[in-house]
Amino acid sequence: MNWVGLAVTDLARSRRFYEELLGFTYQRELEAPDQATSKLLQIAPPVNLKAVYLTLDGFVLELLHFDREGNPPSRNRPMNEPGFTHLSLNVDDLAGLLKRVPEFGGTVIEDSDVGPAICIRDPDGQLIELLANS
Repeated sequence: MNWVGLAVTDLARSRRFYEELLGFTYQRELEAPDQATSKLLQIAPPVNLKAVYLTLDGFVLELLHFDREGNPPSRNRPMNEPGFTHLSLNVDDLAGLLKRVPEFGGTVIEDSDVGPAICIRDPDGQLIELLANS
């Protein structure tokens, strides 16, 4: 697998969330050429796509920011909706991390707390399952 792409509404905010809160490391970024990107992604030009690649334990997350008018709004997708549902990450200090989630624009889903696991949402509503390292 190369990577998993995640469209975001604010690239700087999302980088801060994934890097400073969840421990991802910056790998690289690119500004995609509009004509080829429009054709490949089937999005009407101008696409104005900037992508940032972050890594964590060999996993690569591609943050995609489309700086253009007419993008669909972000929304909280339910877990049983077809398509990719969530990221799942192991963390060393689950309680400490949960206290910091709001500071980085995320939301803790308190009702999902089952002790060693809980779900949060990133600033755009992407569901993330956090598992405590034992």
